Amino acid sequence: MLALIGAPLLLADAPAKAETIPSALSRAYIGNPTLGGQRASVRATDENVPRALSGYRPSVTAIANSGIQGLDGITGGRALHQTTLPSTVGIQVNQNLFNGFRTSNSTRQAESQVLGARESLRNTEANTLFTGAQAYMNVLRDTAILDLQRNNRDVLEQQLEQTRIRFKVGEVTRTDVAQAESRLAQARSQVSAAESALQTSIAAYRQVIGVEPRHLATGAPVDRLVPRTLTAAVQIGLEEHPAVIAALHAVDAAEYQVKITEGELAPTLNVVGSVAQSWDQQLAGDRFASASIVGQLSVPIYTGGEVYARVRQAKETVGQRRMEAEGVRDQVRAAIVSAWGGLEAAKASILAAQAQVEAARIALIGVREEARVGQRTTLDILNQQQELLNAQVTLITSQRDRVVASYAVAGAIGRLSARTLGLRVELYSAKLHYDQVRDLPWGLTTPDGR
Repeated sequence: MLALIGAPLLLADAPAKAETIPSALSRAYIGNPTLGGQRASVRATDENVPRALSGYRPSVTAIANSGIQGLDGITGGRALHQTTLPSTVGIQVNQNLFNGFRTSNSTRQAESQVLGARESLRNTEANTLFTGAQAYMNVLRDTAILDLQRNNRDVLEQQLEQTRIRFKVGEVTRTDVAQAESRLAQARSQVSAAESALQTSIAAYRQVIGVEPRHLATGAPVDRLVPRTLTAAVQIGLEEHPAVIAALHAVDAAEYQVKITEGELAPTLNVVGSVAQSWDQQLAGDRFASASIVGQLSVPIYTGGEVYARVRQAKETVGQRRMEAEGVRDQVRAAIVSAWGGLEAAKASILAAQAQVEAARIALIGVREEARVGQRTTLDILNQQQELLNAQVTLITSQRDRVVASYAVAGAIGRLSARTLGLRVELYSAKLHYDQVRDLPWGLTTPDGR
């Protein structure tokens, strides 16, 4: 567990209702707007599949027209003067039988886009959870540092008061008093800076988690999600990171686009059926009913080169997507190495900072004792007090970095999620919405009732 020096808010005996990292991340998982927006984007992408599948279904169109027509002339030796209202109502059904496999390839492309969108959602989830853990630990760190700075200010105020008393009795000089006053002014400035840093961290926490931080409990690293070696971490990341998988799905979608475009050069076969009822088409009172079924074959011969250009363009896009996938792999590899290095450095820094704090504390006690017998000056005490403060701040920062770095490694290898963290939330299922809309032939209402 994380034990930060001089920070009452971070003590192990936190209130029973203290916020923990898992509970804070649960809030972010449920209510973070960035994550919610990405989920909506996935649901919108799901609709590409029923759009593509509509190519297998017939289209039905109702037709109706009505107008006025006047006749004025002679027919059969008789004068004809009449006004009619020609009208027609009917239904036309168009069913595609073959279109160069564009419908099947469009469906496969849409499914690849859905899978890619789900991986992008996983990536957004990991980034949101990491940002939430980072914001949580930043509040803990800045709270502990503020407590240290305030404690240091109080100690220096007492030190200044004692120095003034000793100056009055002639034990120290005016220079000692000035040094104590200068160091106190610096401490007050550091308190103000620490307060500002804490307010900034609180604002970032509110942005990610959705509520103000209250009674934060100590934070612990997620070492169970961290592989034993860097080599294993890199291998896992290249295989499991959602950004890598999403990039591969983008390659698949681009390859299907080539096939879709090539399908425009193939023949298209449709069956068109129609039924109509007409009135007053020629003479007042006439009435006709008609029905037809027609096969329509369209064979493209030459399109001016436009389709060929788009085929070549789509092939170049495939090459681009493949290069982008390689670039994503390189980015993931670099992120894993960087996060791993940060984790190892934080571990080493904690050990060094702990030793530094202990040594600085012992040294401060010794300097104060020596000052009482005249072997040390006021400046020596002030310098040693500042050295202890710096060591404590370093330790707090290292402990924060240790926790954040473990989350960074878990995110870099693609294993940071609500499921792997065991958050007590109802996990969002992207597949549920997909199954609800995939085969819908009609309907304007979304599955959630909008």
